Amino acid sequence: MIKVENLSKEFGAKVAVDDVSFTVERGEILGFLGPNGAGKSTTMRMITGYIPPTAGVARVGSHDVIENPIEAKRLIGYLPESAPLYTDMTVEGFLGFCAEVRGISGADKAKAIDRAMEMCFLEQVRHQSVDTLSKGYRHRTCFAQSIIHDPDILVMDEPTDGLDPNQKHEMRMLIRRMGQSKAIIFSTHILEEVEAACTRAIIIDQGKVVANGTPDELKNKSELAGSYIVSLNNSEAAAVRDKLNTIVQAAKVTVINDKAPIIKVRVFPKSKDSNGELGRAIFETASQNSWIISEIKKDEGRLDDVFREITLSETKN
Repeated sequence: MIKVENLSKEFGAKVAVDDVSFTVERGEILGFLGPNGAGKSTTMRMITGYIPPTAGVARVGSHDVIENPIEAKRLIGYLPESAPLYTDMTVEGFLGFCAEVRGISGADKAKAIDRAMEMCFLEQVRHQSVDTLSKGYRHRTCFAQSIIHDPDILVMDEPTDGLDPNQKHEMRMLIRRMGQSKAIIFSTHILEEVEAACTRAIIIDQGKVVANGTPDELKNKSELAGSYIVSLNNSEAAAVRDKLNTIVQAAKVTVINDKAPIIKVRVFPKSKDSNGELGRAIFETASQNSWIISEIKKDEGRLDDVFREITLSETKN
């Protein structure tokens, strides 16, 4: 549905996007991650035809966004960052105007407005002027215009920006539902949104794609992924560390807490694909030494660790 090939954008001497390529298929929700100024918004603006690329091609459906802009844009619902609104209109009037711009009229327009309002929980402000809306309701209204024509593709820049925790949850659930039948790409700096809503994520830094995979695949890149946190009662931290270091599957052991009565250590695996072998070896060692384990927990890794490791290393390089 979306195919980006070697996309680049230069603003004078500044390279904002540098040879970016990826695809998004129907049924996929792609999270676009990156530090401020990484090139996320610029990439999305090129995909939607808002700005032209310096080099490369963005295709929506089978249409080149530059060569066939009208055909491409018919397929897209776009929620830009800080999306503008006509504040003198009512919510219903604004959505009606957006529907007409999309070529929807008559009974179909009324149905489109009702559907968008229901999906975005706007019924109670239907006849309210936009300039009297809270920030959250304004954002919902902006989102409603992006889906007014029931597009096959959604491109959204920070779709939960300005929403309270309950509204963010509602928006994530709505994105997940729509993602079952649409191709969706949205940028965010909130890593928990990727795990909550995305089937795949891309990390972009300094205009380049530096990671691409499912949330689980990205978490597995964390140094902590596959390690075990072991809590023991009435044991000596140094002795536990030394014994666990002798396990064949263990790469290293670090002490997290050495204060009695409960000490805590982290055991790192030599291989992350150990099929639980390290965990079983820890239990066997504990049994042999008569340790009392109060808790053992496998760390799945964390996206925020991966994000920092990748983007900070790219910055240093």
